[in-house]
Amino acid sequence: MNVHSLDLVERLDRLLPQTQCGQCGFDGCRPYAEAMAHGDVGTERCPPGGDAGARALARLLGVPEASYDRARGTHKAAQVAVVVEADCIGCTKCIQACPVDAIVGATKLMHTVVAPLCTGCELCVPACPVDCIDMRATLAIPAPDPP
Repeated sequence: MNVHSLDLVERLDRLLPQTQCGQCGFDGCRPYAEAMAHGDVGTERCPPGGDAGARALARLLGVPEASYDRARGTHKAAQVAVVVEADCIGCTKCIQACPVDAIVGATKLMHTVVAPLCTGCELCVPACPVDCIDMRATLAIPAPDPP
């Protein structure tokens, strides 16, 4: 891959939401960015990015803009996983499913989500055998004013 291609991959990857959810058909945002940079796939494959994300990717690539493919999933507001700690049995299946290592805990002990690391991909939800993971909307916290 030449330097120009690497730069394009980086720029595409930065436009993606970094959920690492796999709804695009790739194992994460970076492989999807690489496939777009090579012209192998279109810009419509990312539900977390929504229509705005698909348009931004198309503009960068200089291709016609298209809506995201709704058959791949629903665009949702930013969210974060929360473990209902009283119900957690410590099976570690959620830890294994998390693509960004945002869940911590040990076998047969309660687990918890490190919220700033959670991308809201929801991959931990179906992995949990006791249904103790809820998805909750994240609150946008404005940046402090500079001094």
